[in-house]
Amino acid sequence: MTAALRDYSLAGPENRRARERGLAGAPWWKPPIDENRLVELMARSNARAARDTALWLGGTIALAVVIVLSWFSWYSLPLLFVYGALYGGAADSRWHECGHGTAFRSTTANNVVYYIASFMLWREPTMWRWSHYRHHSDTIIVGRDAEIVFPRPPNVRLLPLTFSHVVNSPKMLWRLLQHAAGRIDADAADFIPVSEHRRLIAEDRIFAAILAAAVAGSLILWHPLPVLLIGLPTIYGGWLVVFFGITQHAGLQEDVLDHRLNTRTVYMNPLFRFLYSNMNYHIEHHLFPGVPYHALPALHEEIKDSLPPALPNTRAAYRELLGAMRRQSTDITWEVPGRGVPDVPDAGLSLVDHGPIVPDEQQAASASTSAGTADLGALSEIAVGRARRCDIGDRTYALYRLSESEVALSDGLCTHAAAHLSEGLVLDGAIECPKHNGRFDLRTGEPLRRPAKDPLKIYPCEVVRGRIVADLSTAEASSAPSASDNKETS
Repeated sequence: MTAALRDYSLAGPENRRARERGLAGAPWWKPPIDENRLVELMARSNARAARDTALWLGGTIALAVVIVLSWFSWYSLPLLFVYGALYGGAADSRWHECGHGTAFRSTTANNVVYYIASFMLWREPTMWRWSHYRHHSDTIIVGRDAEIVFPRPPNVRLLPLTFSHVVNSPKMLWRLLQHAAGRIDADAADFIPVSEHRRLIAEDRIFAAILAAAVAGSLILWHPLPVLLIGLPTIYGGWLVVFFGITQHAGLQEDVLDHRLNTRTVYMNPLFRFLYSNMNYHIEHHLFPGVPYHALPALHEEIKDSLPPALPNTRAAYRELLGAMRRQSTDITWEVPGRGVPDVPDAGLSLVDHGPIVPDEQQAASASTSAGTADLGALSEIAVGRARRCDIGDRTYALYRLSESEVALSDGLCTHAAAHLSEGLVLDGAIECPKHNGRFDLRTGEPLRRPAKDPLKIYPCEVVRGRIVADLSTAEASSAPSASDNKETS
């Protein structure tokens, strides 16, 4: 080894070291993109997600029926192989997209599919929500990211066992059972708020009860079908999760704040893209998690000149990652060289900047703020359903136009991770944070979707003779964030 081994646990010294180095909740590199085009790409669709979910879930159920009716014929094993891939494999990307809340426009539909897919994968819904929020905040930051699948040095010889899922699945099941018993491990306690522990335990008890019922059914009937159809597909179908998932980050750089260096985009065929819900466009997903899966190919076309060249196919991705893992098995400092990351002069560390109010309006706003009000400009200058950043003095706000005549004004940064809300999606009277997809009601400030837990401060705002006027008299007494505040707060 050419360097000391690192502790990848979240309860170890690397967590503290990452925070001391400013890597925890830090701003990430972002490419330039046209604001109007980005808003178009973030549009949600119930119809598209319903169609794709019906094909996946309907196909899974249909296969289960055929397996029951044909048991035990010569083609039962091939049918089980395909069934397992849909149940314990393709469920992964559905779990992922519905967990982000971007697959469907409907919050209820996202949650229903998320819980179904979570059960199929033995993924504890609450734990994995918070784990994935952390993954997006601290992608491949050692000591912070709970989803680093291949710590260094990777054991390439054990890779076939990883694909079989016979090693990882029992660990996941044991953790689920431990949490169901009320014993929260140290790593989970690092990223799951204490207020969520009761929900975590209750969900895991329900999952454990369903799995126990499947086992009981097999014992009572003295037949393998109940567990072959419910529970075991997580193991024998989990190879597909690994097959796709390993292409995302394996072998790439650790402790960097540029997704182009720690994440891959890989071109895949239409079947793979359906099974994987376009997550092969993985750099794009990490850069703009508010863009739903069906729009990722279009997002790729918009920003691909700012990214390293996409790998041409899955074979090329495996050639790169396996080569990297072999090198890192003897030299943990080795990185994939020459990824062709372009220099992008207009890029920055913040999210896409929609621009503060123009200087003359800002001066007017600053002047009137002392009297408790601020002129934020003409109503005609902000489109319906859009958000706009307003920096007044040392504070930052977000202005929204909810309808032809209704506007709203809030603190500018998310109460969870301090991302600029003006760069998020205005959806049904709510604002969705562009960093972790948390949502706030723009009329009350109440959090509507995790990870947002603390309410967002809303300021009185109205249209007066075509101008947007806000009452900021309570701003000085509040904890309104400054424009330079960009650290994660949880």
